[in-house]
Amino acid sequence: MTNFNSIMPAYQQRIEQKLNNFLPIDPLSATALNQAMRYATLGGGKRFRALLVYCCGHAGSITNDDLLDKGACAVELIHAYSLIHDDLPAMDNSHLRRGKPTCHLAFDEAIAILAGDALQALAFELIANQSPLLSAEQTLSMVIELAQACGTRGMAGGQALDLRSGQVGLTLDELIHLHRLKTGALIECSARIGALYSTSLEDSQIQAIKQYAQHLGLAFQIKDDMLDIDGDPELLGKPTGIDNLNEKTTFVNLLTYSGAEQFLLSEIEKGIEALSQANLMYTELLDLGQFVVHRKS
Repeated sequence: MTNFNSIMPAYQQRIEQKLNNFLPIDPLSATALNQAMRYATLGGGKRFRALLVYCCGHAGSITNDDLLDKGACAVELIHAYSLIHDDLPAMDNSHLRRGKPTCHLAFDEAIAILAGDALQALAFELIANQSPLLSAEQTLSMVIELAQACGTRGMAGGQALDLRSGQVGLTLDELIHLHRLKTGALIECSARIGALYSTSLEDSQIQAIKQYAQHLGLAFQIKDDMLDIDGDPELLGKPTGIDNLNEKTTFVNLLTYSGAEQFLLSEIEKGIEALSQANLMYTELLDLGQFVVHRKS
């Protein structure tokens, strides 16, 4: 973890700078909308999904990070849009995000909805306008990956399931399915986009990266559930105990805290095994798994 921890802040700063450049700043055009987009996207966050784009690109022998920037920023814009909409009163009705008022409280609900819509559109604009070094087929594949991660087979479908989960309760299999859509789809998409920049990866290796990301995404959500129990609200930037308050089914209340922790470690092991089978034991990918296990926010 030492080497990864040393490079992670530099990549987080890089992502922040690139996002700042891509986000609209024109004061003569929809000022409140532009401000809301920037407010919800900049100034915080782990940038985990963007990091996954870079790491999977590196695993495919991409050494020019400039080539990976648009893909990395696109997935972060999608993530920011999803958080704005998830926080709305009609959804999770959250008041804090990354230690500051949620977008609909800082502005208003209408602007927050539009900001989310505009961030999604900007993400697709970036992913569709790639470097001429990429083939049209590579770019199209990335667009499809991003679209699928957002729709009924991804975040939107997962959020719809989540909205009714507190009313009916979920089995473990149902909870896994929910979070493979709501949380895991964009994480898997991020890994796939990073891999798609490469022309040196074999099909079996791209499939292994997909499997790794599936396990990583589920582990990420399990850790979220654990942090909602014992995380530091200052580090999380939001209150803890919200899932229990909202009577949501979580991995912790289905499996106990200890059982959830064992499940998390099992998912990380399965992800590493997928990489090992494809001869992709790339240090950054292994370290990302350990980051998920040990993260505090």
